[in-house]
Amino acid sequence: MHAVTALASASVAAVAVGLLVATPSAASPAPAYCVTSTSTASATYGGASYTALPTPTVTPSPYGPGSGCGGQGSGGHPRTKVCHVAALGDLQDDAPNIYAAAQDCNGGGTVILDEDYYVRTPLDLRGLSHVDLEITGNISFWDNVTYWQSEMFFWTYQNATSQWVVGGEDVNIYGYGVGILDGRGQAWYDAYAANALIKRPILLVLSALNGGVVSGLNMRFSGQWYNFVANSSNVIYDGITIEGASTSSHVAKNTDGWDTYRSDSVVIQNSVINNGDDCVSFKPNSTNVVVQGLVCNGSHGISVGSLGQYKLEYDVVENIYVYNISMSNASDGARIKVWPGLQSALSTDLQGGGGSGHVLNVTYDTFYNYNNDYIIELTQCYGQSNLTLCNEYPSSLTISDVHFRNFWGTASTKYKPVVGTLVCSSPTVCSNIYATNITIPAQTGATAAEWRCTNVDESNLEVNCVAGV
Repeated sequence: MHAVTALASASVAAVAVGLLVATPSAASPAPAYCVTSTSTASATYGGASYTALPTPTVTPSPYGPGSGCGGQGSGGHPRTKVCHVAALGDLQDDAPNIYAAAQDCNGGGTVILDEDYYVRTPLDLRGLSHVDLEITGNISFWDNVTYWQSEMFFWTYQNATSQWVVGGEDVNIYGYGVGILDGRGQAWYDAYAANALIKRPILLVLSALNGGVVSGLNMRFSGQWYNFVANSSNVIYDGITIEGASTSSHVAKNTDGWDTYRSDSVVIQNSVINNGDDCVSFKPNSTNVVVQGLVCNGSHGISVGSLGQYKLEYDVVENIYVYNISMSNASDGARIKVWPGLQSALSTDLQGGGGSGHVLNVTYDTFYNYNNDYIIELTQCYGQSNLTLCNEYPSSLTISDVHFRNFWGTASTKYKPVVGTLVCSSPTVCSNIYATNITIPAQTGATAAEWRCTNVDESNLEVNCVAGV
């Protein structure tokens, strides 16, 4: 495991080295109309007068998904109502009052959350329209593991669960750089170490949301993934910080920064992530996604997948553009992970294999690496340690039109002299895999940086390929 350490804010600027690159088909320059702007509203609520803060300007930059612009912000619909939530204090449950305020402001309003709140019961904020959640306070979630086992919202994909969920049309969450979501994750890290089958909460779930911005939030100590974007479209995340390591001997596991699932036109940008699993993961049926301007530390990289986990299901990941990334102390920089053609077990709570699908038009561009175990990893044997079985039951999921370009930095010595691996299950399932302008020196003590390459066209790879395993 790599220690999770803080990165200097200068690291964000350090990765922007000014490389001139062509715009791929997976992304387009962000159109000028993609700007969030509404007038500031004032209103009386609960006998007092409140004024909403000016709405932040959030634009996908420098790229947006296709010709769209991700989240539309306020979508041009005015916020004429203002609803303030007064915290009860003394660890009392604020969920009912937050829910009531959201309903009062539904249809065109701003919910002000500027105090310290505590959520002890499920909070369902789906079905909203034209609502902004203005979080300049702190929202913490009760860490009673036993209570939440039967009370959380549930998604069948990888048994995802959460204590609250946000969805609807044109719903935005603004933290203004000071708002905090605190998952109080230590109880979950310790409980998972004792029982790997417990349900653990995701800190923020956007479900069935069409049009929304999440910006300026500080996310801390999630029990599992930090963000899950499911069945949603036209969403932007901007200016997010993610931080939270275990204070006990029990590691904080599966703390992905973002997981997109059955979602289209999503932008994740300008954020700093210190976590212990995927910085970003494109789960099944993620399309037209742009990830740009991230600083990731201690993670498992920016990953396509895992895919092919569920038999008889067809997974699609298409039109992904990852640009201007700084990745440090990670197991992987860029990664594509696919389950083999037979049932396999990665861990007690994660098994799968035998599914099909395709990965098409994925680009990783301008990618700084520091001390990463693999700079790039492409595998179709995810979750299966027996390579003989992987070869006997190869994945049928196809991978094509994938570009890794403008990578530089250093690899760790974990797999010395190997710095990356590009291994497909057969030459018929992988095509047009490119690696260009890859500048990774050999580790100390190695004579050359080596890459494992199997069932890929090595003429498209500007790396030192050796026989794969």
